[in-house]
Amino acid sequence: MITHKVRGTVYGVVLNDHASVRKIGAALQDAPYKGAPKAPAMYLKPANTHAACGAAVALPRGAASVEVGATLGLVLGRAAARLSRDEALGALAGIVLAGDLSLPHDSYYRPAIREKCFDGALPLGSVQPLVDLAALVLTTEIDGQIAQQRSLADLVRDPAQLLADVSEFMTLAQGDVLLVGVSYQAPQAAVGSRVKISAEGVGSLEFSITAPEGVPA
Repeated sequence: MITHKVRGTVYGVVLNDHASVRKIGAALQDAPYKGAPKAPAMYLKPANTHAACGAAVALPRGAASVEVGATLGLVLGRAAARLSRDEALGALAGIVLAGDLSLPHDSYYRPAIREKCFDGALPLGSVQPLVDLAALVLTTEIDGQIAQQRSLADLVRDPAQLLADVSEFMTLAQGDVLLVGVSYQAPQAAVGSRVKISAEGVGSLEFSITAPEGVPA
């Protein structure tokens, strides 16, 4: 079993599942973009966001809740550029469960740095061997209750196609991680909540949400 930690750059994408595209609806036609993305819409989760399984994630001051974007990370086993769809998954060292946390926000039309890049905003599990991704279902539990279940079968770009499309315009380094996408307006966890993200054959990732240091819970 592979159990090492993520050490590379972590990239995320939005609007990569059909449910989110349907949910955001006509707003995709508004300015400035006036249409759904033609290529992966990406962002970074920098090193300060990375947290281990079991972490207590303190929200920024003024925040009372956080969106829990359960997702899966594709961990690169070698440098990858201009991969074809057929060879894309062969470039992987494994996969990792991730809780891509975001402060609630409605618009993707400007970089959501404060909302997506606060300290601890990306709890990560340990890297695990590749499994059948098409059949994988991610389950999010908040305080012991199922808040969401999402299947990777609903992705607009499945993992192989996403890797091929991203590596077409940028080189991914060994150890980098490409998150396959989060749900638009994902379930929210409040201060004091305990969160568990799991998938059969991949294991589970657990963490808690706390108040900022010096602020009563």
